[in-house]
Amino acid sequence: MSTERRAPLDRTRVADTALKLLNEVGLEGLTLRAIANELGVKAPALYWHFKDKQALLDEMATEMYRRMVAGTALDPADTWQERLLKVNRGLRAALLGYRDGAKVFSGSRFTGVDHGREMEATLRLFTAAGFTLARTVQAARTANMYTIGFVTEEQGVRPLPDERREGYDIEERARRMADYPLAAEAGKLLFDDYDDQFEEGLALVIDGIRARYGVG
Repeated sequence: MSTERRAPLDRTRVADTALKLLNEVGLEGLTLRAIANELGVKAPALYWHFKDKQALLDEMATEMYRRMVAGTALDPADTWQERLLKVNRGLRAALLGYRDGAKVFSGSRFTGVDHGREMEATLRLFTAAGFTLARTVQAARTANMYTIGFVTEEQGVRPLPDERREGYDIEERARRMADYPLAAEAGKLLFDDYDDQFEEGLALVIDGIRARYGVG
């Protein structure tokens, strides 16, 4: 009989295992039963820690956030534009590290207050730059929702950075759309060069905030 002791089953271990399994099976295949099998326990054992799958997704999103900000420090000398760029570039990079990462993150509720420090610092930076609190929230939320939406669509084509879903071959699409030359050409812009697409879209968001609220 093996005398090897397993690590105790707690929320952190379950969430960590779920995130590892996520890259193998995706969100649709991520069941509590599959996670329990990976941990070597029965599925009911997980209900001591999470009442349902959404509660687990909340913890997974929180752990993704913890990893995203671990060891990083916000620069108080940032302009509000620089802060939006850094935060949303970091968020995109973090989400792309997991299959269906954007779907897991979207709509999830943080289970702690780990995000409070960064949120408070950003709110103070924006209000010091001349934004009202309400406009700060609107600006940050708009950029955040752009990033999550962008990555959701990006991962619909490339579930992981080195993968590409069947049906998204640009040349094949152009042949099928040959009767619609502009739409055919648009495929190169829609389904490739995601880094450039993201940066251009984020610049549009920031320029729109500047124009809307008149804060330089």
